[in-house]
Amino acid sequence: MKLTWIFAIILFIQQAPAAESLTMYHEEDAIIKVNRSDFSHSLEGLPLIDSAKLDQLTRQVSDQVRKDPLDAILDEHGRIIPERPGVDLNKEVFRERFYSFFYGNGPAAIDLPVRTLHPRVDSELLSIIKTKSIGHYVTFFNSANEERSHNITLAAEAINNKVIFPGETFSFNKTVGIRSKAKGYLPAPIIVRGELSEGIGGGICQVSSTLFNAADRSGMHIMKRYSHSKRVPYVPPGRDATVSWYGPDFTFKNNYNQPVLIRAKARSGKMSVMLYSSEAVNYKPREINHKAR
Repeated sequence: MKLTWIFAIILFIQQAPAAESLTMYHEEDAIIKVNRSDFSHSLEGLPLIDSAKLDQLTRQVSDQVRKDPLDAILDEHGRIIPERPGVDLNKEVFRERFYSFFYGNGPAAIDLPVRTLHPRVDSELLSIIKTKSIGHYVTFFNSANEERSHNITLAAEAINNKVIFPGETFSFNKTVGIRSKAKGYLPAPIIVRGELSEGIGGGICQVSSTLFNAADRSGMHIMKRYSHSKRVPYVPPGRDATVSWYGPDFTFKNNYNQPVLIRAKARSGKMSVMLYSSEAVNYKPREINHKAR
């Protein structure tokens, strides 16, 4: 392979470098066009590829080509919506083709090489792990408070259909992401240092608390869980899980032999979380003491 490129460089030196372009196609569309001369620099008279510029081009092309895979999910009626594979630039093959163009002559065109990105959850797996209920919990909220209800609904949608594989740890903050105006969250009452105040994303802790109780009941290994500094009305004392993007997180680990599916829904003043797995799961539900602790 090295001898091939050495021969190509020698051939390049013997011939005047042309300023012709390389056109790159993806799915039959021309997405970018570059000139050979833009990527050339000389070292003691030896024309070479500018590695920094090629790295930048590779990132640019990769960003344009990449499509993330979509997992199979259940709709609100429990029907399976099939997965969709994604694609990513095959960077190694792309660079090989660019080298061939650079040390060649005349204009050129290439189809961008891609590789398939497979989703984590396909329809077959989902059909297996949606069968056995291993834990659930329900809380209630005032649906007349539109801002808080809106935030609860957004957070519930964020955790709905998430699958935790054996040995994996679920992070509420990582899954839901930052609660901001840009993501659609609204100002609503929150508890800060024991005092009630207004903040973006108020109501989110009801979702994390509902999830905590469902996960705890199912026997999941609770990794991180913090209580509010003030009692909240939607769960018994000591059964809440406060979360904040720049502060506490709620996490739990799937310590079972099968993947676990989260189903979450907020509607008409009712926040519910149900955990499912396959019939082969070796789970041990946990008896919960609802007294303050």
